[in-house]
Amino acid sequence: MPRQRVIVITLGVMLSLFMASMESTVVATAMPTIVSQLGGLSTYSWVFSVYMLTSTTTVPLYGKLSDIYGRRPIYAIAMTLFLIGSALCGMSQSMGQLIAARAVQGLGAGGVLPLAFIIIGDLFTFEQRARIQGVFSGVWGVSSVIGPLLGGFLVDQVSWHWVFYVNIIPGLLALALVWRAWHDRPRPTSTARPKIDYLGAVLLTASVIALLIGLGSLGTSVGWVALAAAALLFIVLAYVEQRAADPVLPLTLFRQRLFAVACLHGLLAGWGMFGSASYVPLYVQAVLGTSATVAGAAIMPMMLAWVLASIVGSRLLLRVGYRTLSVIGMVLFTIGALALTQSGGAFGAPLLLGSMALMGVGMGLSIPSFLIAVQSTVPRETLGTATSTLQFSRSIGGTLGVSVMGALLSARLASGLLAVGLDPSSVSLNDLIDPIAQTADAPAFDGILRTVLASAIQGVFWLAFGAAVLALIATILAPAGQISQLAKQRSQAETEHVPPPLPIGD
Repeated sequence: MPRQRVIVITLGVMLSLFMASMESTVVATAMPTIVSQLGGLSTYSWVFSVYMLTSTTTVPLYGKLSDIYGRRPIYAIAMTLFLIGSALCGMSQSMGQLIAARAVQGLGAGGVLPLAFIIIGDLFTFEQRARIQGVFSGVWGVSSVIGPLLGGFLVDQVSWHWVFYVNIIPGLLALALVWRAWHDRPRPTSTARPKIDYLGAVLLTASVIALLIGLGSLGTSVGWVALAAAALLFIVLAYVEQRAADPVLPLTLFRQRLFAVACLHGLLAGWGMFGSASYVPLYVQAVLGTSATVAGAAIMPMMLAWVLASIVGSRLLLRVGYRTLSVIGMVLFTIGALALTQSGGAFGAPLLLGSMALMGVGMGLSIPSFLIAVQSTVPRETLGTATSTLQFSRSIGGTLGVSVMGALLSARLASGLLAVGLDPSSVSLNDLIDPIAQTADAPAFDGILRTVLASAIQGVFWLAFGAAVLALIATILAPAGQISQLAKQRSQAETEHVPPPLPIGD
């Protein structure tokens, strides 16, 4: 491919990554203000959950469609949906409208980010990816600084609606660049295209929805019915996927130890990282009484550390085994998660910032290691499916984490209010996170209520620590080996037209 086209495509992909990373930090920064104006602290987690749900369940479908129809048209569809959803979010006038718009936005996001990584995998060799990782990580670094500050500025000085409108210009530009420069490889016209596993996609979505409803309603009859329905749907999904000609969730890939461990790591690490990070701005703004800008800045150490660690880690992958690097990362991640549970003491703010930085380092060392290892192992014809499934595992972990933590937060908050003699139904929970009114002397903002909310959020952080411990255990189970060895094995297997051997274990 001509160097000029490579540069144009790279710029488009970088813009996609910039927009995706900005989305997470900007929205998290704005959420306390959005909830205070639209109402509904009880639905706080659903603004995150519905986005992650639709983006998560569509990731494998986008990967499969891109393998069949090419990256270019599928990327265009995903970006278009994302931009339409962003515009609808900005126009929302109620929490119900915002949640519905976030669902549309998530439908597009399920393709934008994984397709960006798939295109990178197609465009560059392993050695090239390791060397230019700093360029792509630099995008995350810039957005991790700009995102919270921009989100806080827009919320404090303009309007939270612009938190979503800000996606439109970079999204359109990224779409134009990739559409203009990317040309998919020619595909044999004589070979019939496999059928799309739409039934599998529907079952996967229904299973996750039932699971989220069940986990969010634990202890109630609705919750138990939803969990039973989720279990049944997952069984049917497994049955369908085993017999599908081209399954949306490739169960055969899970027979590879590396791929299975990488997905398990993604699920647990995503649970701990994205679950806790969603509630850090709420803690900083409501409990510590800061502005939206300061609350957003609390996420910056995590993102900056993630970027720096991914740059260093990708370079080290040329010399160090991916499992060694991942284990080191998850040890730091677990220490950071433990420190986060102690951030309510005398050293609350500094400890919170330090813990977020440690968790960011852990993700920056482990996520790229597993991603590049998997991409270097699977056959090229399933690269898109494998990459999107790995992304799916991390997204579903974050979705489950946010949902379960939201249910835990609501339960602990209610019990805490009862413990201090307050009826939860008589207290305006929205006032607890109202950064606009600035009525710190109002009854809803007195020290007792702040203490109750702080205790409830600390319970959320302990749940993130549990997920971090399990993610560390899963990482230790990964097979040992060098990325270069995996790539060489795949190359030999493709030459001989036989399946690549599994990575060598300890």
